[in-house]
This record gives sequence, structure tokens and C-alpha cells, in this order.
Amino acid sequence: MAGVVALVLFVEALGVAALNWILASVVDRQDMSLAGLDPDMMSTSSKIGGIVFGLYFALCGLVALLVAVRDRSPAGLGRVLLISAAVVHALLGAVAWGLVGPPAFLCMVVVLALIVLLLMTYDGRPEQPAAAGSGAAPEGGAGGGDGSPVTPPAAPTAP
Repeated sequence: MAGVVALVLFVEALGVAALNWILASVVDRQDMSLAGLDPDMMSTSSKIGGIVFGLYFALCGLVALLVAVRDRSPAGLGRVLLISAAVVHALLGAVAWGLVGPPAFLCMVVVLALIVLLLMTYDGRPEQPAAAGSGAAPEGGAGGGDGSPVTPPAAPTAP
């Protein structure tokens, strides 16, 4: 399931970057001002915005891909990125309903649901130790013969 989320986010990254680049080209070729704004500045800012959002969604896709490969819950910055991507999709869905219509809204809600499902599905999974059940002692040489950890001796107390 995390692989599907990664694929969707990678496709979305390319789509967002391409859409902004196309819109920048249209603005550049029109050579018209919108409320006194410089058309070159609008074109450049659209290209920069497309690249930034494309990289953002690609990074979120990379986090989802790492979740799929490692089969572990995302932690730290990766978890924050996926949560922020879910919030962005919720806001884009609300805007899409008013500007584009229900089909765009449904696309945003589907991606939002996939991201939330990814976060919730992998949330409670325990981490599997690398040497579980092997019976081998840890690298330091310490450890019980049955694989149980050895507790260190108590520190001496002052009288």
C-alpha cells in the first residue's frame, strides 16, 4: 500500500511541476500584465513554485517509498512530511471544489485518504529487531546464553 502512495505522489510531483511550467509558458507568451504585475515575474515565480512543489511531493513520495521498502512506520521528519502532505491535499481539495469542481475534489480526497491510510496502517507496528531469534550474542559480546539482555550491576552506594 505504501508503494501505491509513493507512486501517486511521484506522479503528482511531475504533474504539478509540468502544470506550473506550462502555465508559466502561457503567461510568458501572452506578454500581458495582470493588475500591473510584471509578466516575466509571474512566469518566473510560477516556474519556481512548480519546481518547489514538485520537489516537495517527490520528497513525500520518497518517504512513502522508504516506508514500503523498510516495512516500518515513518518517523521524525518523514512523518511530519507525510502529515503536511495530507494537510496540503485537504486544503487543495477544498479549493478545487470551488474552482474546478467535484472531480478534482475527489482526486484530492483520494490522495488524502491514501496518505492518512499509510500513516494509520503503519502506526502501531512494532519494530522487528535484526537478530531476533538467532540466539547470537550482541556485537559487544555481552548477553545471556538464552538471548536475554544482561542487566548491569548496581552502582555502589556511599555510606
